[in-house]
Amino acid sequence: MIAISDTLRTKKVVPSGTIVINRPERRNALSREAVAALIEAFEDFHQERSVRAVILTGAGDSFCSGSDLQQIHESSADVNALEIWHDDARQLQQLIELMLRFPKPIIAAVNGWVVGSGVALMLAADIVIAGTSSKLLMPEAQRGLSSGLTAPLLAFRIGAGNAANVLFRGLAFDANHALRLGLYHEVVDDELVWARSHEIVKQMATGASESHQLAKQILNETIGESLLTQLSIGAANMAAARTTLAAREGIAAFLEKRPPNWQ
Repeated sequence: MIAISDTLRTKKVVPSGTIVINRPERRNALSREAVAALIEAFEDFHQERSVRAVILTGAGDSFCSGSDLQQIHESSADVNALEIWHDDARQLQQLIELMLRFPKPIIAAVNGWVVGSGVALMLAADIVIAGTSSKLLMPEAQRGLSSGLTAPLLAFRIGAGNAANVLFRGLAFDANHALRLGLYHEVVDDELVWARSHEIVKQMATGASESHQLAKQILNETIGESLLTQLSIGAANMAAARTTLAAREGIAAFLEKRPPNWQ
């Protein structure tokens, strides 16, 4: 296992490459440093000819708990807070678009919780393999925030009606429910998530890499032609939402471990 930064680890077990978000103490929250490291890791595996597909997973008991709310809260005291939040949203948008355009298949190996913007990260992958104890949650409404980058991906993957059900109700979905919705493609025992993902990569490696690249282009850039535009709008929406009183209260309530007091 190679440390690409303090927040990320990678390993290569041909024909797969694996990226591990390594912030278990923060349930692998997406700090701006983690997002930058993920971009770098995907670009590195792009150059590895022996790597036919990339497995993305998280350390500890979570896949990814979404945007780093502590970092957002700390940024609110900066006089350039809005500019910082726009940069953060654009950086996350860059990562999502990099994954959608990545010429090799990406498998999200989902262990434990996947929350908020972590769901966007999962949905930017091509295939999702999840453990039986995994849970999915979109809590933006409880934080006064926007799911600007997740909503277009949800609608693209499972349709607008199912996306609305996930976004508005704010409920935690277990693995079987997520499988029925089409958010997961397979559910396996927790300890087999990476092994099953690697097995799928080995099966895919019997095909032509050029065919996989063309398939991703057709799916994500032709059929999903409007998706990239929607993501641009969503990133702006996401940054703007952080300036609101609702976001200030929602984030403070989360960090203080109390119910929000909406005005």
